[in-house]
This record gives sequence, C-alpha cells and structure tokens, in this order.
Amino acid sequence: MPSRIFLSEAAVTTTFQHTTVLLNEAVDALLGNAGPEPSGTWVDATFGRGGHSRLILQRLGPQGHLVAFDKDPEAIQEAARITDARFSIRHEGFRHLADLPAGSASGLLMDIGVSSPQIDSPSRGFSFRFEGPLDMRMDTTRGESVAEWLATAEVGQIAEVIREYGEERFAGPIAKAIVARREERGPLATTSELADLVAGAVKTREAGQNPATRTFQALRIFINAELEELQQALEASLSVLRPGGRLVVISFHSLEDRIVKQFIAKHSKEVFDRRAPFAVPQAMKLQALDRIKPSEQEVAANPRSRSAIMRVAQRTDA
Repeated sequence: MPSRIFLSEAAVTTTFQHTTVLLNEAVDALLGNAGPEPSGTWVDATFGRGGHSRLILQRLGPQGHLVAFDKDPEAIQEAARITDARFSIRHEGFRHLADLPAGSASGLLMDIGVSSPQIDSPSRGFSFRFEGPLDMRMDTTRGESVAEWLATAEVGQIAEVIREYGEERFAGPIAKAIVARREERGPLATTSELADLVAGAVKTREAGQNPATRTFQALRIFINAELEELQQALEASLSVLRPGGRLVVISFHSLEDRIVKQFIAKHSKEVFDRRAPFAVPQAMKLQALDRIKPSEQEVAANPRSRSAIMRVAQRTDA
C-alpha cells in the first residue's frame, strides 16, 4: 500500500477555510486494495473544494483517471484550478453517476452534505449566522430557492418538510408562523427573518443549539432533494463499481447515515426467494468493511467534523 500523504492546510482550504473531513482515512479506504500505482477510473462524486480529489490524484498512478461530480458552480470554478490531465469534472449532481458505464469505476467516494464555504458564504443563505438571501440551493443556476418555495407552499407542506427532514417537534407552529407572516407582511426573504420567526415559534431549545438549526437543515435538504439524490447515487454505485471496487460514503447527520447503513446492510447479505425455497439464493452485492469516525484530534482541530461517519463497502463479484 502507498505511504500516507498528508496535505498541508493550504492544499485543502479556500477563502472560506474549508477543511476536508476524514481526508486521509477516506482516500486510504478508497485506494486500500489498489496497489502502489492505482490505474483505472475513480470517482469523487462530491468534489466540494477538492480536498479528497487532490489527494486521490497524488496517490493515483500515471494510468489512473479521476472523474468528479458537483452541482455547485463555485465548486466547478475551484476544479478548474486542477490542471492534471488525469482529472475531469462534471457540473452535475451525483445522481448522474448512473450515466457512467457499467463496471467502469475502480472506486467511488461520496462526501455528503454542505461544505464550509457554502455555510460561511452569506450570499448562499445556508446559515442563520449570517444575513443573506434565503436561497440554500447547491446549484444556483437552476431550481427554486427556499424563499420562492416558502412564498407559495401551504402550511401542511411546510410542516411536513420541517418534521421529516429536520426532525423538529415544533414543525407545526413554525409552519403556521411562516404562513401567517407571509399573509401579514409578505414572504420571507432573508436568513435572519426566518431565524427570528423560528425562534419565536420554538418554545424549548436544545442546549447549545440555535432554535433555527433543524428548520434550516430541513429546508436545505428538501430544496436540494438531498436524500433522494443519495438513494439514487447509492443504487447507481452497484452498477458503476467493478468487482472489488470500493464504496466510501461520509455522512454528517442521522438521516443520511441511516440511508447509507441500510443500503449497505441490504446488499451485504444473500437474498432468498421464499416462493422458491430450494432455489439458489441471490448473492450479496456488497461486503461491508468498516465504519470510521473522526479522531479526537481531528474534532478538536475542526469541530464541524464531530458528526461525521464514514462507511466503507466493497463490490462483490455478484
């Protein structure tokens, strides 16, 4: 196995000080069985600001190729700084993994969720900590913003989204407050307007957590169809990965991790047809390999990494 390479902070940060979570652990897991100079096609399904991609390229051999995906225009701009001929990027979400040829990928990495530059950029509207437009789209070139959706959505729709994707027990009162505000003074337009409204509707708060945390998470997940896209990408991985190829997924909250955990568990066991008890069972498609969390040292250096869980599986010969 190649020796571990540790990139400097400058190599994995941008103006907004993005630090790649589980950098070496993820790349080690992805390339772990590929030999000293990995060849073939590898996939970084969530380029972000390129921390994982840059380290993968350092570790690949001259015949290796890395294909990256990202739907954020700012990520595409960052990717343009990589001049390595072995690298290419697609301005698409990772649901488009299914467009890759079957059995073409030697390994596939997904780092799910929102990146620090997205959170820390007021113009993106992801955070209640900054005044900005209520947008939250990962791809600002297409689709409906959160403000646009909240301007027309019904109380029941809003409550369902906040309850399902934010696991917020005050989803009903928050939804009613949003619609009441819309009818009285017009639609919400900024992050601070939404955060203040939620704070007034949430009667009890979790220690150390802003009352708007769950609502902002829910609206971001919904407007970007994040969970649906994750499910589609995981299903596509079964086709895209060659036998022996690694699937590495880093998630940051329980909704994501539950999907990944259940997907790997489902495909890591033989399937028996109860209607044909003597038939040969359908072979498992994945072998679960590992579950890794950030070290105490990483969490101390980057508190945003504390909720990360990385799951690793390998495509079988089935």
